[in-house]
Amino acid sequence: MTGSRILALGHYQPSAVLTNDDLAKIVDTDDAWIRSRVGIRTRHVAAPDETVDAMAAAAAAKALAASGLAPQDIDLVLVATCTAADRSPNAAARVAARLGLSAPATMDLNVVCSGFTHALATADHAIRAGSTTNALVIGAEKFTDVVDWTDRTTCVLVGDGAGAAVVSASPDPEIGPVLWGSVPQMGGAVRIEGEPARFSQEGQTVYRWATTQLPAIARQVCERSGITPADLAGVVLHQANLRIIEPVAERLGAVNAVVAKDVVDSGNTSAASVPLALSKLVERGEIAAGDPVLLFAFGGNLSYAGQVVRCP
Repeated sequence: MTGSRILALGHYQPSAVLTNDDLAKIVDTDDAWIRSRVGIRTRHVAAPDETVDAMAAAAAAKALAASGLAPQDIDLVLVATCTAADRSPNAAARVAARLGLSAPATMDLNVVCSGFTHALATADHAIRAGSTTNALVIGAEKFTDVVDWTDRTTCVLVGDGAGAAVVSASPDPEIGPVLWGSVPQMGGAVRIEGEPARFSQEGQTVYRWATTQLPAIARQVCERSGITPADLAGVVLHQANLRIIEPVAERLGAVNAVVAKDVVDSGNTSAASVPLALSKLVERGEIAAGDPVLLFAFGGNLSYAGQVVRCP
């Protein structure tokens, strides 16, 4: 096999929804303030017993069912997350157990918000190297576990959920070359530190970096796949902030693309945001099978990773 493709997608979000008006009862904020600064209207909040691996397994089960593969066909499980509560068994192993998989390799990847696109590239590389045939690639986060609910600059941002893709070997590559990297010297701009761990960030630093540096990098991702931004049918950026998504998409020049704006309803779900938004676009029929879609994520560690994929 010369490459890989996405066979199917799935997503999961908790049933509990936290509105901006609900947040106004917790901290000094209001709906207009939140919408004007980050564009978020609602976010989903996991129940105490809805763990990262439980949400990951729910999304993965939907993707697996849609793929037509059996559980025993999966030989690699990758879970991108930075909010799993336990170190061992890791989230990927727990997902494998929940789904009754036979003997897959199981790994968690922590690249924070760009975790899913890193994991997708890792699965693609494993398939190209011949060590994997079918992989489950999942982004799952319970970010509400690590937020300070007294800090109005961060608690308004986050939500919980999971998105998953079944990735399989293909003679015709449908997952393009990854472009990934980071700015280590600026990695402290996004942090989840302390005991208990709490999320904090330098919002203006992240905003300036994302809106000024990332459009050119995203264009390079397209170049690696041999297409122009105008060829794209869809653009799925990390759903960090609508005020970042809109200018980055505009400066990219994807004039014919549907731009995912799931952040409005889901908030920032970190590593879950790209697969969650992509799965919804496909489910709603806003992107057709075979269409080229740019997946591009960025954030914690001031890392980034992106690739152009063909829609399943």
